[in-house]
Amino acid sequence: MRPYKHPPASEFVLERVLHALSDTIRLDIVRHLAGVPAASCGELDGGRPKSTVSHHFKVLRESGLVCTENNGTTHMNTLRRSDIDSRFPGLLEAILRQPGAGNG
Repeated sequence: MRPYKHPPASEFVLERVLHALSDTIRLDIVRHLAGVPAASCGELDGGRPKSTVSHHFKVLRESGLVCTENNGTTHMNTLRRSDIDSRFPGLLEAILRQPGAGNG
C-alpha cells in the first residue's frame, strides 16, 4: 500500500479544518481519536460503507486533523492534536468541549 499524503501544519487552512469538523460523522471520528492513542478505520467506521468512510478520512487527512498510516493491511489513524494546537491554539479543545454524540 502506498503511504498517505498529509499536509504540514504550516499549510493547514482554518476553513478546511472547520469544514472537516462540520460533518457529524467526521466530528465523531475526531472525538473518538481524541480519547485514544490510535484507532483502525474498522474501529471508526460505525458500520458505514467503506466508500463513505474512505471519503470522510480523506477530508480529515487533507484538512490536517488526522494522520493515517499503513500497518500491514490495517490503516491506523491518529489525531494530529499537537499540529492543530500549534497552528490554531485552543481551537480543537474548544470544539471537543462542546456537547455532542460521544461527548456529554
